[in-house]
Amino acid sequence: MNYEKEAATSLVQDPESGVIRKTAKSSSVVGMISRIFLQSFTLTFLAEWGDRSQLATIILAAREDVVGVAVGGVLGHSLCTGLAVMGGRMIAQRISVRTVTLIGGAVFLLFAITALFLDPNGE
Repeated sequence: MNYEKEAATSLVQDPESGVIRKTAKSSSVVGMISRIFLQSFTLTFLAEWGDRSQLATIILAAREDVVGVAVGGVLGHSLCTGLAVMGGRMIAQRISVRTVTLIGGAVFLLFAITALFLDPNGE
């Protein structure tokens, strides 16, 4: 038996379909940075770039201690993201991804329709 080949593979279960498949682990430096890490980093980086919380952090750093603002910002964002990941995992175990996508789409459309018909000034 080739034990090196067995050690270089792992079993992964698809959360939606339940299918178990083998995946090869890469031992190179590029392999250490997983695909999901790159996807989540890119998604978070692009989503947060230029949003209100980043602008507020820039203003706060201009007025206060930069190290304190950086540490507070990293800890706050890490906690928020960690809770989102754990909540997402719990939801995915109980509800299918398709159902979550449909509910999210319906809520998005509801907000869009509401924004079209309601006056933002409340008059």
